[in-house]
Amino acid sequence: MTAEAQDVTALLLSRIRDVPDYPKPGVLFKDITPLLADPDAFTALTDSLAELCSAHGATKIVGLEARGFILAAPVAVRAGLGFIPVRKAGKLPGATLRQAYELEYGTAEIEVHAEDLAAGDRVMVIDDVLATGGTAEASIELIRRAGAEVAGVAVLMELGFLGGRARLQPALEGASLEALIQV
Repeated sequence: MTAEAQDVTALLLSRIRDVPDYPKPGVLFKDITPLLADPDAFTALTDSLAELCSAHGATKIVGLEARGFILAAPVAVRAGLGFIPVRKAGKLPGATLRQAYELEYGTAEIEVHAEDLAAGDRVMVIDDVLATGGTAEASIELIRRAGAEVAGVAVLMELGFLGGRARLQPALEGASLEALIQV
């Protein structure tokens, strides 16, 4: 890691607040709202993610509901790329592609507009946190079903103890998985 990358990582870490026992006892929640409120930190995050999109040849960016939207939209603007929201099922009008995925207790579904992705698109998936990897894995499937290629997945923070990286590796099929911070 370069000195500049270390400086960015230190800045980002300094703006992430630990909230004990949220949303339930025993959980240490990583709150990114102080990072978003700091224009220097938010700019550093946006620039870092935009550089990853460029390095991996992305032509479009997918943001995962909901905090992924906050990160992915300014990254798309900075990188000069299109932004495509991947939403919870039932939130997008018109023709959509839908993908179910497993949660710890049950299942969920996400959707993307069918016409927003096509053959020739190289798509970078952006989210705030990689936890178990279920949503990212489902988004990869949606991207491929739309005929596009996955350039990679980029997140602000990876919670390594939850095993999301191991879950995603087969679905990535060689595409990159980048985490700016690993916890």
